[in-house]
Amino acid sequence: MSLYTTQDEKKKAAAKAALKHLPKGGILGVGTGSTVNFLIEMLPELQLEAAVSSSEATAERLRKLGIEVVDMNSVASLDAYVDGADEIDANLHMIKGGGAALTREKIVASIAKKFVCIVDDSKWVNQLGVGFALPVEVIPMARSAVARKIVSLGGDPVYREGVVTDNGNVILDVHNLNILNALELEKTINDIPGVVCNGIFAINKADIAVVATDNGIEERTAG
Repeated sequence: MSLYTTQDEKKKAAAKAALKHLPKGGILGVGTGSTVNFLIEMLPELQLEAAVSSSEATAERLRKLGIEVVDMNSVASLDAYVDGADEIDANLHMIKGGGAALTREKIVASIAKKFVCIVDDSKWVNQLGVGFALPVEVIPMARSAVARKIVSLGGDPVYREGVVTDNGNVILDVHNLNILNALELEKTINDIPGVVCNGIFAINKADIAVVATDNGIEERTAG
């Protein structure tokens, strides 16, 4: 018997449990997605100095709550970054990018002192890439060239039609990748000319995962 009747209740519980890991009065990096949206509604109680957003949609939500959104170039570091994940494993490596904000998410995460990942347990997996395709942000002119390189790595790239990122680029969703070494594959794909960023977060992995399970909240670290 689950403590929660809906998936949204789980997401909201994970968001609420993450608050204690976030700075009061500091500068917070804020990600994108349905679980983060629940968290954003709770952020006013932290009385943040400011926030750096990973997407235009998140920035708009923050401003509506009266939270100042600043350009990342104006800050040297962030007290923490909080975001969800499409998949996360026991190493706290993640796949992100279902909402096409992966590049900005990765950039913001790179200057944070702590990365807090908030998810429900449906996102927790034994191996990345089995149940969720890997998003890759690509410069439009390089789409076909990048796709051919990815095929040579064993992936099956599919163009996400009708989607343009906040950076003006396109997304390839790569199916059937065997992600056994997330760190190496992240670097390999990023080295393909025309790739802006891929959705493996192993270099900038989470420091802690706040996971909502049927039995309640679990805080997990890499192990």
